[in-house]
Amino acid sequence: MSADLPIAQLAGRKAGFAAGLAGALAAQAGVGLLAVSGWFLTGAALAGAGGIAAVQAFNYLLPSASIRGLAITRTLARYFERLLSHRDALNSLADLRPRLFSRLAAADMAEMAKRGSGTIAAHLGSDVEALEDLAIRRVSITSGTAGAVAGLVAALLAGPLAAVILGIGLATSVLATRALAPRWLGQPWQDHGAALERLKALYAEYAGASVELALYGQAERVSALLGAEGAKVDQARSSVVRAEGQLQAVQLTIASCTVALMLATSTAPLALQALAALAGAAAFEALGGVSHSLLQRARVDAALARLSQIARMPERMADGSPLRPTSAITLGEGAQAITLQPGDRVRISGPSGSGKTRLVQALCGLCHDVSQVVLIDGKSMESHNVNQLRGLFAMSAQDAPLLAGTVADNLRLARPGVSEAEMWTALQVACLADTIHAMPAALETWLGPDGARLSGGQRKRLSLARALLAGKPWLVLDEPSEGLDLETESEVAKALDTWLRETGTGLVLVNHRPGLDWLSERVYALNDSQLR
Repeated sequence: MSADLPIAQLAGRKAGFAAGLAGALAAQAGVGLLAVSGWFLTGAALAGAGGIAAVQAFNYLLPSASIRGLAITRTLARYFERLLSHRDALNSLADLRPRLFSRLAAADMAEMAKRGSGTIAAHLGSDVEALEDLAIRRVSITSGTAGAVAGLVAALLAGPLAAVILGIGLATSVLATRALAPRWLGQPWQDHGAALERLKALYAEYAGASVELALYGQAERVSALLGAEGAKVDQARSSVVRAEGQLQAVQLTIASCTVALMLATSTAPLALQALAALAGAAAFEALGGVSHSLLQRARVDAALARLSQIARMPERMADGSPLRPTSAITLGEGAQAITLQPGDRVRISGPSGSGKTRLVQALCGLCHDVSQVVLIDGKSMESHNVNQLRGLFAMSAQDAPLLAGTVADNLRLARPGVSEAEMWTALQVACLADTIHAMPAALETWLGPDGARLSGGQRKRLSLARALLAGKPWLVLDEPSEGLDLETESEVAKALDTWLRETGTGLVLVNHRPGLDWLSERVYALNDSQLR
């Protein structure tokens, strides 16, 4: 998906011909149903008032059959119009979400870091849902136009003047809605979208720290904060509802005045006047879909503006030639520089805040803003994209993020086609195999969101096993022994040392605890002065 992807065209491209045809038929049948009903009821009343002879002469069978036929036609056509248009809309949005997600995944990692999970969820959730109107707009325009034309044709039976008045009324309703909707609804919908995005972002942030909030007695305070943000969403939504109500009042006033003027100026027989009046009312109703799209236009425009920011996000550098597994890595410059060859082991040391985690993230292409010089085969990190770097480095991060899936689901992220035997081998090296064997479904045990079933140390070891399965030339470990007791830490260190020697894998280690220090052969020291 290119950076200038037309989001609106993608969302609205699947308004099918069949759905439009069904909508037009439903609108015409609806206008015909009301028109014939008006004529029939008025004609029957006049016949009744004219005496027995008039009643006997009145043919009620044909209009009765017409009313039933039009009612059935309208019901069936409306059913298929809703079925087809919503199917097309859902298919269109289902196609849009993965393409937007792909665009996010292809964006520069530094740009991704600026957006929280709650913001991204809002984009892929409520913002995409707001575009449903684009996917069915063509159907509403087609059906609204067909209904208006049918109403004008029926109004001609009461005279050309009645048709002219109806045409002017319909045009006035559409133009008034189009002019007033952006002015009355634009800011309320922007406020609503922004408030909803803030609420989702806050919820995602606090949900990840729910245990800590409960332990420190902050749950009520956070609930109050979320409640205040929710109140802002409700307030913005109330503003939207009030503005929509005002616009609908304008539309109803125009429709009422139009129908009243048609009746006041018509000299046609009373039955034809009733036919024209009800046909006019049905024509206004048929234009309701167009009016609804105009009312939703401000909301759609606000969602489009936010989604277009995703489409314009700078992409990562295009993939180049894969980096050689034998590539040399240079950290630092001058007298402090060290050069690492494949199979070497280095520990990055330094006080808290000196940038150790940032440096290993840069090695894996997750960020660029590091003050240290990092070269691969003599070229700076900026000249290599994340896919090239991913071919060299497998990382077990400090926060050990996990999927809300099974043990196997999390391990399969390492690479395609990983076998169960390989999974058990990696779990054995990570000293987690016995724990997984004891679980109810072993590898297929459901872990819950972010590995909720596991302890912190177990999550770290599962992340380590996943990194081992990746089979990259370099293993990057950020605080791998965090949450482990001394005995388990020692077992993991011994198993990892054996695995590194057998596979010839290089090691980049960040570890505050000294239990794994002996795994490294060299040390690259950072200090606060190296930070920007």
